[in-house]
Amino acid sequence: MIAVVVLAAGRGERFGGAAPKQLAELGGRALVVHAIDAARASDAGAVTVVVSDDRVAALVPEGVEVVRNPTPESGIASSLQVALRALEPREVDAVVVGLADQPLVGAAAYRRVASAYDDGARLAVATYRGARGNPVLIARRHWSEALDLDGDEGARVLLRRYGATEVPCDDTGDPSDVDTRADLAALEARWRSETASE
Repeated sequence: MIAVVVLAAGRGERFGGAAPKQLAELGGRALVVHAIDAARASDAGAVTVVVSDDRVAALVPEGVEVVRNPTPESGIASSLQVALRALEPREVDAVVVGLADQPLVGAAAYRRVASAYDDGARLAVATYRGARGNPVLIARRHWSEALDLDGDEGARVLLRRYGATEVPCDDTGDPSDVDTRADLAALEARWRSETASE
């Protein structure tokens, strides 16, 4: 069985403001909602969201599990580990992990990366124009090492250590990060332009 994880516990220090970055809106919906909707629509597996703020947790829909990272300042690795510990007792063969601050990653990307497990991959990563992005797949055999990671690199360490199956996802969406308010403004402008042309 595959599980899907959305990491939404980051502090978003570069974004600034009093509210968590995950609550910022693109096209009238919070970034975290975009990410969760894509994860759910993929039908790749049950969805778990890692949060650190009650305001983000409040946007997680019914049927999606919420787990909390008490130390988000420790970096993205800590959020991945919270998810893996929650899933460890269950019959889960692999996780597909996406990020809440990449709102245009599409459902098909989650689905394709998840399907790489059935094709024999134990580490897999979505690529866009040849560059590695998200989501990534981590099979259970690598979880113990993932639980030893620290800082902001997360699964990238494992991908470098062992190599990974690259899954082309160019036609599934856009992996752009929202790290700053300028990033969000640029995505919003594109969103409006694309919506207007439909």
